[in-house]
Amino acid sequence: MAALIVKHRVANFEAWKTQFDSMKPIRAKHGWISTHVFRDATDPNVVTIVNRVRDLAGAKAYGASPELREGMSKAGVQGPPEISFVEDAADDAY
Repeated sequence: MAALIVKHRVANFEAWKTQFDSMKPIRAKHGWISTHVFRDATDPNVVTIVNRVRDLAGAKAYGASPELREGMSKAGVQGPPEISFVEDAADDAY
């Protein structure tokens, strides 16, 4: 498996989350397995999302999609996001 990690600032977390949640079918179409949303401990409008995906090709297609660009605009994303594409190296649960 792989992950797409995204970090960005939003104008308003609650408005962003509503838009983010509305895009679940689009993410599923691109092979999403799960998402984990984190808020910065000192600035709650800085959001980090860890998206578990079936493969990097689907994640990259989603990242380039017009639906994502439109959704980010509607959600109040401020500035370009920090994006990382990563693949599993180890998974230990405690």
